[in-house]
Amino acid sequence: MRILSSSYPLFLVAGLVRAQTGVTDPITEKCGPSVVCVNKYANVLPYHFFRNLSTSSVASTFGDTTVANGTQLKDAQNADFLVFDKERGLEVLGSNPKYEYVFAVSKAVHEAPVYVASQNKLYLSQLAPPPGYLPQLIIDLNQDPPTLSEFLSDPPVYAPNGGTFYDGKIIWAASGGNRSIGGTEQRVGLRTLDPNTNKTTTLVNNYFGYYFNTIDDLVVNKKTGDIYFTDPQYSWFNSLTDTPPQLPSASYRYNRTTGAVFLIDDTLSQPNGIALSPDDSILYISDTGAVSGPVDPKYGHPGTPFNATGHRTIYAYDVSSDGTKITNKRPVYLAPGYVPDGLKVAANGYIVTGNGRGVDVLDPAGQLLLTVQTNYTVQNFAWTGPELKTLWLMGQGGISKVEWELKGQELK
Repeated sequence: MRILSSSYPLFLVAGLVRAQTGVTDPITEKCGPSVVCVNKYANVLPYHFFRNLSTSSVASTFGDTTVANGTQLKDAQNADFLVFDKERGLEVLGSNPKYEYVFAVSKAVHEAPVYVASQNKLYLSQLAPPPGYLPQLIIDLNQDPPTLSEFLSDPPVYAPNGGTFYDGKIIWAASGGNRSIGGTEQRVGLRTLDPNTNKTTTLVNNYFGYYFNTIDDLVVNKKTGDIYFTDPQYSWFNSLTDTPPQLPSASYRYNRTTGAVFLIDDTLSQPNGIALSPDDSILYISDTGAVSGPVDPKYGHPGTPFNATGHRTIYAYDVSSDGTKITNKRPVYLAPGYVPDGLKVAANGYIVTGNGRGVDVLDPAGQLLLTVQTNYTVQNFAWTGPELKTLWLMGQGGISKVEWELKGQELK
């Protein structure tokens, strides 16, 4: 360690203490209508800077960071689009990006969006509260402006928490379990809905007699038809089931031909979102263990407080050619705002994830390109439209849409 002698000029010593080099300047700049670019990822902020931790009720954003002893990044707070990689981020947005808050909805969780192209309608769910709520929701995109209404399937499905479209039907991850839902017993499982007849069918509702915990989200391997799904413990925490977890948090593969269910991963705290690359060679799973609670029944249904030091990471896995195994687990992205909830992959391979008050767009290596910012917590989203370039977002308190150049994968 170098020691400064007592004869060293004091004004130079003071200057060394005060000097700060490499500061990002400017931190942000306007890049278009309601578009703000963050220069060099703001990787050197002026002292003193501080970002408050998010909580279970209010997720933080980069714009909540204060710099230079209290200065707030108001432009970053108020922008609809926050771009971190100018070249690719602005390319995603295109020349005329638009964000629109369309429907104000309750603070209940809104999930499982599935676009049925033949009807030009977007199906989605509303989870409790109120307990035992059975109707689902439809956004009719044939109307101008679009309309939001309720519908009830036959038989009803309790608490769809994830969904996709495959082989002419909606496949739902039904996350609720109770002995007296709508006068019948329902358990966590995979269900299909025929949008033409409104009829539902149960594909699986147990693992060798054990109840699944939640079945949070799912994706279909287009090559094999197998369904990959995640099974965290959130239904117990959030009073959607009358039975505490019987299985560890895990992710599974369901073979629709044989009916067999295979464990594919049990290393994540709370596996949540799940998505496949366009060629089905990479499986992404998010771990939202930073939002969790105790599973001991003596605590009842404890809810899910946020712990910023918990897992809030997206992982990538290589998928074997026959779709039966996933290997080479590696972390891709640590969500900076909250937890990576909804998870999908665009047609060009970009990863999109719900992350607190908005959605993040990443390249396959996990580099953040841009964030779409909302005034409510986003749980999930789905592409719609003839070109699949309209992204509908939904969550607690709002449903909104984005018009941009990022195209979704076609679901058949």
